[in-house]
Amino acid sequence: MASSGPLISVIVPVKNEEDAIDIFIGRVNGVLDALKEPEGWEILFIDDGSTDATLAKIMLANKADARVRGLSLSRNFGKEAALTAGLDHARGQVVVPMDVDMQDPPEVVGPMLAKWREGYEVVYGVRANRTSDPLPKRLTADWYYRAHNWISDDKIPEHAGDFRLLDRRVVDVIKALPERNRFMKGLFAWSGFRSAAVEYERAERTVGTTKFNYWKLWRLALDGITSGSTMPLKIWSYLGGFIAFLALLYASFIVIRTILFGTDVAGYASLIVAILFLGGLQLLSLGVLGEYVGRILVEVKQRPVYVIQQHIGD
Repeated sequence: MASSGPLISVIVPVKNEEDAIDIFIGRVNGVLDALKEPEGWEILFIDDGSTDATLAKIMLANKADARVRGLSLSRNFGKEAALTAGLDHARGQVVVPMDVDMQDPPEVVGPMLAKWREGYEVVYGVRANRTSDPLPKRLTADWYYRAHNWISDDKIPEHAGDFRLLDRRVVDVIKALPERNRFMKGLFAWSGFRSAAVEYERAERTVGTTKFNYWKLWRLALDGITSGSTMPLKIWSYLGGFIAFLALLYASFIVIRTILFGTDVAGYASLIVAILFLGGLQLLSLGVLGEYVGRILVEVKQRPVYVIQQHIGD
């Protein structure tokens, strides 16, 4: 596809990563230069509300090399919003989202590019193993991928993150989507197109600290499920119908037993247990419903996904 921009855009969301910027640029520049693509490349940092010297480091990098650009968001909007900003402003024929912590090796971009030239519009990186993660994270990640793909219509590849190569046509489709609640891996899967996988070994993080704790990962998991499926709502409908059917059977049993044998209906304690159990189910189902209602509220307000405070570079 003809383009006036570079061939490759690497988009990098960052927050408080002042120690990682120079290391990232040094390694990625060397890898991209070694590809010897005549149309060139660019690195686009998206500063997602950093409070340290991250933005200053990006500005210095841009002065040293105009191929390094940046966007500074007005506050912390979250990684999904920062990725959206990167996709909106990347100029390359292919776009590669990448984390700044160097856990996703930039050397994989070459094999991804080769797959793209074979005709694949999406080439996603798949971790060969998760040995660099602690055991609880490995187990929960495995359970989540399986649950998501069982519930959602948008099947995401197991053990694949945001690290992937996207053809310009895929990027344009994602940019045209109107929703404010964004789970990018789900949107990538929804867009379709021909996809291929490239396996890689994910290194341990050596610079900085992760910004994702278990609570943020839980919220991201909920976003992924509620943005890609209405199955949780259907599950509670089915469960409610099943419980109502059991209650009808039990009520029929009590009526028949009382008529035939005159047996008193005892069991105040069991009645309280049943009430508490059903009350808990109702509150849980209201919580699921509330997740979807909250998403509707965010959508109808139609606020922008992000706000740019400053552009660094052309």
